[in-house]
Amino acid sequence: MRFTSFTICTVAIATAVPQASGYAINGDVVNCRSGPSTSYGVVRTYKKGQDVSIVCQTTGPSINGDTLWDKTSDGCYVADYYVSTGTGNYVTGKCGGGSTPPPSNGNGYCKTVNQAGLDLISKWEGFVASPQPDPIGLPTVGYGHLCQQKNCAEV
Repeated sequence: MRFTSFTICTVAIATAVPQASGYAINGDVVNCRSGPSTSYGVVRTYKKGQDVSIVCQTTGPSINGDTLWDKTSDGCYVADYYVSTGTGNYVTGKCGGGSTPPPSNGNGYCKTVNQAGLDLISKWEGFVASPQPDPIGLPTVGYGHLCQQKNCAEV
């Protein structure tokens, strides 16, 4: 049985990253708003160095060139520019459904998976040779790879 690292990373991220936590605020006092824009009201504030948990991310108006907004576990939104995630990309799923896993570029998300891990993945995911809807209707292929492009062109 042969797996690609892309499939392994996708499965590992989909099952292990429903919420990202422990990201420090890097602005002196940062507003957390009721929606992903400065036009929404301030719900609370965070101080520099305070850790926040990110439950999902979405796009919104640009803050210093960064259009990503992070929804915290407090239920409000902070401009990603003010959160030390270490990347300008998604670190968890998109708000409102779907998900965009972090890139597998050595940023710490994808690790070597041993044979026991491969056996577990294959047991629970099962192999699908061509793109098929999963139990909730999302197109998947291989061992649980969620297709991002039409007909899984990325695989």
